[in-house]
Amino acid sequence: MNILAIESSCDETAVAVVKDGRTVLSDAILSQADMHEIYGGVVPEIASRKHVEAIYSLADTALSQAGITKKDIDAIAVTYAPGLIGALLVGVGFAKAAALAMDLPLIPVHHIRGHIAANYIAFPDLEPPFLALVVSGGHSLIVDVQDYTKMKVMGSTRDDAAGECFDKVARVMGMGYPGGKALDALAKSGDETKYVLPRSKIDGAPLDMSFSGLKTAVLNILHNASQKGEQVDEPSLCASFQAAVSDTLVPRTMEALKQTGYKKLVIAGGVAANSRIRGDFEAATARMGAVLYAPPLSLCGDNGAMIGAQAYYEYLAGNLAGPELNAIATLSVEK
Repeated sequence: MNILAIESSCDETAVAVVKDGRTVLSDAILSQADMHEIYGGVVPEIASRKHVEAIYSLADTALSQAGITKKDIDAIAVTYAPGLIGALLVGVGFAKAAALAMDLPLIPVHHIRGHIAANYIAFPDLEPPFLALVVSGGHSLIVDVQDYTKMKVMGSTRDDAAGECFDKVARVMGMGYPGGKALDALAKSGDETKYVLPRSKIDGAPLDMSFSGLKTAVLNILHNASQKGEQVDEPSLCASFQAAVSDTLVPRTMEALKQTGYKKLVIAGGVAANSRIRGDFEAATARMGAVLYAPPLSLCGDNGAMIGAQAYYEYLAGNLAGPELNAIATLSVEK
């Protein structure tokens, strides 16, 4: 089954062709990162307009790269939630029009489910049940993946997402947007014990997280140093920040894994590309005798292939939509 999958939830326009949920025939992506860098973050209106400009030609590119024509497509899939509402509407509108014009089934896909499904592409042997940690610019949550379309949130952030903190800290340090990769590289030469940063704890909710205090603590160090004319050891501050994020994510995730009794842990999302966090999870799962599934860096960020992968299982479960499908800015992965 060939699925044409569309992703436009934020600042990447992506169209892919995925066969039977596991084989990627093409994955065309147009990033807007350079455009948003001058603003230090994504400008929703600009993102929406650029999706409109790119999506039609990108769909043609995806078909061409896959070596197929429209007649070879069996279904249309699209990210409909969550995300920037204007950006989502572009993808949903295009997908509905394509499904109607080609008389094909329309499959709505939750963005977070797509991130989890990126691992189905990377690891063809991976099947539920397993535990998943999704950490990206807009989301940080621990999910019990009981089946391909049955999921339960065990823990989540109460405020900022981990990826949002990475981007804001990197921006203030002059690394541009998105800054996670540059921050990770600089941290490799730093001393993670030099700066004492907070680790959150939520009373009565041991698996929930908070990152706003950590972000504020780092920004205060930078601003205070600037006001006093002092130099900040940037590599060590980056290393200390990464260690604090990892110390927030890893223990909670491993506790959730213990509670489920699973021996498979999946990590997904842009922050899953961070070398410190990946390394800490590798060590933690090894100590527990569990298996870690971490997608290649190319599948950590937003892409169409992950949407096509999850769409196959949504289709098998009968989760289809019609012309009434609308975009939703905020929606639980549990649906």
